[in-house]
Amino acid sequence: MGKRKEESISKPRSCKRQRQEYTNEHGDGFNEEENSQSSADGNFSSLSTVGEVGIIESVHLKNFMCHSMLGPFQFGSNLNFVVGSNGSGKSSVLTALIVGLGGKATATNRGSSLKMFVRDGETSADISITLRNQGRDAFKPEVYGSSIIVNQHISLDGSRSYRLKSKSGTLVSSKKEELVGILDHFNIQVDNPVSILTQEMSKHFLQSKNETDKYKFFMKATQLEQMKEDYSYIMKTKENTCIQIEQGVERLRELKQLYCEKRERYKSIAFVNEMRNHLEDLKHKMAWAVVGEMEKEIQPIQEGIRAEEKNTEKFVQKLEECQVKVNEAEEKYKAIQDRLITISEEAQALHPQCISLKADVQAKRKAVNEAEAFYNRFKTELKRLGKDDEQLRKRIEELKSSANQVSETEILERQRKIAHLRERLKAFHDEEIMIGQQMDQFQQAMCKCKEEHARLRRENYDARQALDAKQKQLRELKDSKTNTLKRFGPHMPAFLEAVETSYRQGHFKHKPIGPLGAFIHLKDAELTLAIESCLKSLVQAFCCDNHNDERTLQLLMSKYYPRGFRPQIIVNKFQDKVYDVTHRAVHHPEFPSVLTALEIDHVMVANCLIDVRGIETILLIKSSRKAREVMQSNRPPKNCREAFTAEGDQVFERRYYSSDYVRPKFLSKDVEAEISHLEKEVENRKAQMTASQQCLYSIEKEIRQNEDHLNSHRRHQKELQIKIRTTNAEIADLENIEEHQSVDIRTLEDEAEENKNKMESVKKDMQQQSRKMEELKNILQLAEKKLEEMKDKIHQVEEVAGPVKDELSQADSEVENSKRRLQHYEDKQKEHLACIKRHKALLAAKEKQLEEKIAQARQIYSERIEVCRTVKSLDAEMNRLRERINSENDRHGNREEIIQQFHDAKERYEDANSKVKNLKKFIRLLEEIMTQRFKLYRQFLRLLSLRCKLYFDRLLRIRACSGKILFDHKNETLSITVQPREEDRAAPSDVRSLSGGERSFSTVCFVLSLWSITESPFRCLDEFDVYMDMVNRRIAMDMILKVADSQNHRQFILLTPQSMSFVPSSSRIRILRMQDPERGQRTLNFRNRNDEDEDQ
Repeated sequence: MGKRKEESISKPRSCKRQRQEYTNEHGDGFNEEENSQSSADGNFSSLSTVGEVGIIESVHLKNFMCHSMLGPFQFGSNLNFVVGSNGSGKSSVLTALIVGLGGKATATNRGSSLKMFVRDGETSADISITLRNQGRDAFKPEVYGSSIIVNQHISLDGSRSYRLKSKSGTLVSSKKEELVGILDHFNIQVDNPVSILTQEMSKHFLQSKNETDKYKFFMKATQLEQMKEDYSYIMKTKENTCIQIEQGVERLRELKQLYCEKRERYKSIAFVNEMRNHLEDLKHKMAWAVVGEMEKEIQPIQEGIRAEEKNTEKFVQKLEECQVKVNEAEEKYKAIQDRLITISEEAQALHPQCISLKADVQAKRKAVNEAEAFYNRFKTELKRLGKDDEQLRKRIEELKSSANQVSETEILERQRKIAHLRERLKAFHDEEIMIGQQMDQFQQAMCKCKEEHARLRRENYDARQALDAKQKQLRELKDSKTNTLKRFGPHMPAFLEAVETSYRQGHFKHKPIGPLGAFIHLKDAELTLAIESCLKSLVQAFCCDNHNDERTLQLLMSKYYPRGFRPQIIVNKFQDKVYDVTHRAVHHPEFPSVLTALEIDHVMVANCLIDVRGIETILLIKSSRKAREVMQSNRPPKNCREAFTAEGDQVFERRYYSSDYVRPKFLSKDVEAEISHLEKEVENRKAQMTASQQCLYSIEKEIRQNEDHLNSHRRHQKELQIKIRTTNAEIADLENIEEHQSVDIRTLEDEAEENKNKMESVKKDMQQQSRKMEELKNILQLAEKKLEEMKDKIHQVEEVAGPVKDELSQADSEVENSKRRLQHYEDKQKEHLACIKRHKALLAAKEKQLEEKIAQARQIYSERIEVCRTVKSLDAEMNRLRERINSENDRHGNREEIIQQFHDAKERYEDANSKVKNLKKFIRLLEEIMTQRFKLYRQFLRLLSLRCKLYFDRLLRIRACSGKILFDHKNETLSITVQPREEDRAAPSDVRSLSGGERSFSTVCFVLSLWSITESPFRCLDEFDVYMDMVNRRIAMDMILKVADSQNHRQFILLTPQSMSFVPSSSRIRILRMQDPERGQRTLNFRNRNDEDEDQ
């Protein structure tokens, strides 16, 4: 993971497996070699348990490098071979291990940036690595469980993110610091070539012929390079610190000199302290002198309160006397009232009898009327029967006197007369029809005229009302020239004066505000009509603070305004500030709102209009066309509910209402113009009324003419009807003459006899009904007499109640006078108690001030001082002392500044001196530590070099070869010499003279030697046997198998293009075979040689 100076310090590593250190500093080289040899031998046979922490369990890649999907790979806990042809993804797995565990892109030697690892055509790549987390060295096992899943997401822009999950898949952290802590805990170093050795790293260090590169490889593998760089950094820091110490010493001398100067100056002002102490004493006396004077102020207030409390008893006694008089007056009133109630009850008891008698009289009068009706009916019937008798007798006589035969000449003459009469009758009928039609025409004309007359009368009445209103408004406008309040009504000045009087008398808690229009002024006169159309009756409204004030104001209004015509009253708690409507008000760059278009003189007027009408949300737009565009063509502005035009029209989002107002009435500034306009309107109205009156006169004249014509035609119609009846009778008479011969005179005589009998019967009935009617009239007279007697009795009772009522009224006035006197003394007592309350409140305030002054005095000086001097004299002396102290300060400088400068200089000097001492102490301690560390570093370097030599020599002997590694720590070089066969021992040669297979074998031996002296949970080699022949490959493989078997607590991952068929079967060996790449393949699978084998 590169350099980890800070992380290695901050992360706890108490649970890690510590690298074995050698402290044997003495003894010759033979002993060291022998000890190292025994240690190497023991390393292959010890630690036989399976690795529990840090080994790789699985790897899964997506869109990584040239592979869309690779894995998941399940690795064994010991030896793993990843085999496959070129392009199958072996190196991608190794690269993913480095990148997925936080390594840099350059450490893979496959790219310079992470975005180069994202597959072409994709936007991101994902790497998932599972690390084992078991045993006593597990990292946060209670959080992660037995496995830690490291997911890394690489974006196309080169950025990456981490997601660390537990075995169950629960997200634990997304921070890289958590991953660094895990790698440090497991001792995983992805940038260490011993842990992960790529082909490029092998070519650069191992296959290089440069001995310096091999030495660097050794130093990097053993982390000695990191230790050396840390020591160099520490020494450089030490040099910088020494330079700072030198600079600090120089600065310390300057600070010490400054400190000495300030100290001398501080000592020179000590004599001023006496005056300052005296000034402090005067301050103490001043504080308690103020307390004493305030106590003297409180004493007369207390005496006044005591005197007033004594007078309270007099008021109580007077109130008791008044209450007794009130009780007596009320008792007298109650007694008279009881008498009146008794009398009233007597009158009320007589009323039902009176009502009963009245009902009886009405019933009897009804019976009399019915009897008279029957009598009159009989009388009429008798008259009719008499008339019929007379006609019958006359008819009989006519028939008897008529001749038996009539001459033919008379018959012809009658027929001629009948024909003539029928012609006249027809002419009469035709004329009657014509007259009826003319009458219908006259009636229709009259109906139309009457309808027009009624319409004109209504219009004339409306015009008269409008004219009266305009004249009234004109009078109000003319009056408003001297008193602007009259614009709001003729009673407004008197009403406001009554409100002011009531407020002064204490009937209002807060004086009502109104009319609201009187507090409103327009910024733009063209919007006057729009404002009035918006506010309507609110212009005349009043505002009260509470409901009690509202009721009082309603009572006052009832004296000046009839019910239904009273101004509106708004109840709103009075405040000192206008509402903040910034966030809910409408804001338009071109048009104002009603709120911004007004200058409002009173805060509460603005608040009332905001509450009741929402004037902050209403726009004023002069043009109606523009108003429609703003409100209806587009979406209305934010917070805008409606708008008004200059003509007073109201515009909503989907509606438009024309205004009923033509001219402003209350808010216009140009009164003269309004008066002139109203005068013109009055003249126009008068002219209209004159014209309308003339129309009425003409219509009335026309109606009279039509009525005359109609009456004339009606008379003529009646005359025609008489003529028609007469003509019909004459015709009937002429036609009946011929029938006289056949009339039965006997029949008529029988009818006359029968009619006579009926007349006799009716006469008898009339006599009986007359007697009955007389009886009923007598009964009615008796009932009416009783009713009059009852009325007289009730009248007498009511006359008795009159004086009692007068007494009751007098008693009521006495009660009122008594109550008024009682109320007077109650008001006096309230005023007296209020005065006491005010004095007590004043006393409480003074006492509170006294307590505050005492508290202040105790803060200045805790014990009370009896001061004989006045505050004024003490203040004068303090001022003189201050002047003397200031004059001394002017000579020597400000005392506080001198003291502050002295303490600052002292503090800076002591601080700098302490820092310099601490730095010197730190440098001495650092030198001791670094000396010891350098000794350990050289010893560690020597021991690791020796162990590497021994392991290398031992591994070469496996192939019957010999050789050695030569370290030159001074020149930082490492050379390897190898003697291929035992028989050629006398001719050791450099690795550059060896064959490719032998050189690869020696390289493997070198790597195995480094493995033996370094610690890591897993080892990864990429194509370690690519240059070996079969013999060397077999030997190298046997060596690796032996090392892996002896170090089964570590994991080995070897990448090779060989088939590895010769590797023996074992539960500790797992071979992962990669499939050859195919076109269009999305996931590269692998086959496990030992699928049935599981990790133990």
